[in-house]
Parts: sequence; C-alpha cells; structure tokens
Amino acid sequence: MNTLNENLAVTRNHLVDEIKSLTNEEFNHKPGKDKWSVAEVCHHLVLLEGRTAKLIQHLVKQPEITKTELKPIQLATDRSTKYSAPEIVQPSGEPFEVQQMLEMLNDARNKLLKVLDSLENQSILAERSATHPAFGELPLSQWVELIYLHEQRHIEQIKEIKQLVSRY
Repeated sequence: MNTLNENLAVTRNHLVDEIKSLTNEEFNHKPGKDKWSVAEVCHHLVLLEGRTAKLIQHLVKQPEITKTELKPIQLATDRSTKYSAPEIVQPSGEPFEVQQMLEMLNDARNKLLKVLDSLENQSILAERSATHPAFGELPLSQWVELIYLHEQRHIEQIKEIKQLVSRY
C-alpha cells in the first residue's frame, strides 16, 4: 500500500503544482463550448474520488466475495482514447476559486485515505469488485489505483487547457 500512497501523493502534488498559480479567471475559463475548464476538470476529480471512497466503504461491508481478474487500467493515461464521464461525476459547471478547489481536493483525498486506513486488511480490496464504466468489472484495488492514473490523464488535459487559456 505504500507505493499506492506514494503514487497518490506524487500525482496529487503534480496536480496542485499545475493549478495553484492560476488566477480564478484562468481557472474557470472554458477553452471551447464543449471543453471543460481547469476548474471543471478538478471538480470532476473531486467527485470521482468521493464516489470511489463511498463505493469502497459500501462494498467492503458486503459478505460475498466478488473477485475478478486485473484489467490493463494503465490505458487510462492514454489520451488518444476518449471517454465520457458518467453523469454522476460530471462537473457542475459552476465557477470555483482555486483555493476553494484545493481544499475540496484535499478533503476528497483525506476521505479516501480514511476509508482505506479503516480497512482491517487491505487484501479485501482485491476480493471485491464493481463495474467500472470504462473497464468493466474491476477489483476495488484497481479502482484505487485508477485514481492516480486518471488524475495523471487529467493533468495532461489541464496542461493543454492552460496553453489555450494563456493565448486567450
């Protein structure tokens, strides 16, 4: 679990580095009609992390074991494949202040870590699974791993948005 925590922390630090110096206007600027702003990308990450924590919290209490095989989730970082975010993790579209979002990201991460730390045995994450919208049936261990992989994907998106916003 140490490597997982390190990957979560390193990736989050990269995300924070990308957004902390933006003005609120830059943060909320949409580079196109059907494009997300940096704020919306971050809100999506907050929502996803919160949903994942709730999913884990719920499924580890289930008595039945629903083990499934590992999937090639590293594909999540390949931005040539487009995915549509499920409605439940779509950003609200409301404006956010950078500092407010940093706090929301921090809160979401703390809740996830609290859920993970509350597990008596981390191996239960490999023994429970849930259907992921992009990868199908995934063990919860990979749901957690996907948090930082998914975040890495969106960090690249944020870099692109920042390039577009700097020209605006």
